[in-house]
Amino acid sequence: MSLRERIGRLEPRERRLLNLMFVVFIIVVVVVVPLGLAAMTGARKSDNEQLRATVEAIESGRQAVAQAEAQREAIAARYRTPAPALAGLLDGMARQSGLEIPESQDRAPVPHGKQFEERSTKILLRRVGMLGLVQFMERIENSPHPVIISRLSVRKRSTEPDSYDVEMIVSAFDRKAAEKKESGTKQSAKEQG
Repeated sequence: MSLRERIGRLEPRERRLLNLMFVVFIIVVVVVVPLGLAAMTGARKSDNEQLRATVEAIESGRQAVAQAEAQREAIAARYRTPAPALAGLLDGMARQSGLEIPESQDRAPVPHGKQFEERSTKILLRRVGMLGLVQFMERIENSPHPVIISRLSVRKRSTEPDSYDVEMIVSAFDRKAAEKKESGTKQSAKEQG
């Protein structure tokens, strides 16, 4: 018995139900399946867009991280070699700027945490011009060593134009040598002996 014969034997009510079921099937195939596929495609497209945005953020973040790493390495390079004696270093910089340091006084080193130590020197400059003072301060700032001006007092001399008395404290920061930890086998040998 063929499919046509079977459909021919159905009653009119059953044929209407079969036709209705066929129409529903066609609607599902023609409308619902494409809409479902479009929704799935849209969801995947938004996921792809989010992934693309995340990858772009990571790529731009890499540049920022590389720049921060380079800056950190430059700072670490300044601390690798300790600054020379401040009095001699400052005297050389002052001479390059056309100044003379009549008085300098080294101060006791001050520890800063476990890794750093601050050495400072107080210097007095008398009857200096503003141009020479600014050049001297620029040389201190641009020094390859970690040196800063931690205190500055400038007083105008009342009788002379462009003449100042300056008192400043210049500090150098040195990284302390890392203490090496003994290995566990050496420690246990000491405990036993």
